[in-house]
Amino acid sequence: MEGQFSLFDFDDDGPPAQWHSETSVEAAELIEPNAATLRGHVLAFLRARGEHGAIDEEVQEGLDMNPSTQRPRRIELYNAGLVKDSDRTRLTRRCRKSVVWTAVKL
Repeated sequence: MEGQFSLFDFDDDGPPAQWHSETSVEAAELIEPNAATLRGHVLAFLRARGEHGAIDEEVQEGLDMNPSTQRPRRIELYNAGLVKDSDRTRLTRRCRKSVVWTAVKL
């Protein structure tokens, strides 16, 4: 499957980190072995939600995933073109607008 994206192979420098922060870099290095599996969980969750999609908070709750783990995985999926901004928002529990993310149809 030449040219097709894989959840397991990223051509970047590993999971996102705040490179000026030693603790952020350390956390990124620790999560790297599991990043592909976690990306897969986030993508599967969004695919299961269909057009309804999900805000980050809903993904975090649905997968029992820490925001600091979930959000970078969703960003990786967005950068890879596998999830998109639906141009809709929903309110978080704290009544703040949040982007509704949906999986890109393949």
